Amino acid sequence: MLTLETKEYGTLEYAPEDIMHYPDGLFGFPDLHDYIPLCLNEEEDNTLLVLQSVDEASIGFVVINPYALDPDYTPYLTPEELQYLGVESEQDLTFYVICVLHENYLDNTVNLKCPLVVNPETRRGMQVILSSSDYDFRHKLSDFSNILGEDTEHADTETKEK
Repeated sequence: MLTLETKEYGTLEYAPEDIMHYPDGLFGFPDLHDYIPLCLNEEEDNTLLVLQSVDEASIGFVVINPYALDPDYTPYLTPEELQYLGVESEQDLTFYVICVLHENYLDNTVNLKCPLVVNPETRRGMQVILSSSDYDFRHKLSDFSNILGEDTEHADTETKEK
């Protein structure tokens, strides 16, 4: 077992096979290659995670499975991207989108245009730009009422009144 000291999560124990490896890093973080996925929900179903950097303990990204937000999410990768990840099709991969957190949770956004893609067998990943899609870099989480489980219009009104 290996250990990593973090400010947010204390001492983390992990095995080398727990690491998700991004050979090219993530956009804006090209030198950080290895991440440990930490479940944020009690069910540990990998819907909501923190990708904790092993290379820099102060860096972590909140990510969510985009299919939990939009069951019709349809990312298409190029043949070169599929080959790089060692798979035949997108169905062989796991997708996550980065959440940008704001003080008012109704302003939180996700980047559906540039998902993190991981081969669950090899744990090798990459961040891609879905060039042939209408997805945007900033989709408000409040637009996905199915994940929040609430009436977001009503919640937004209450927030504005305070």
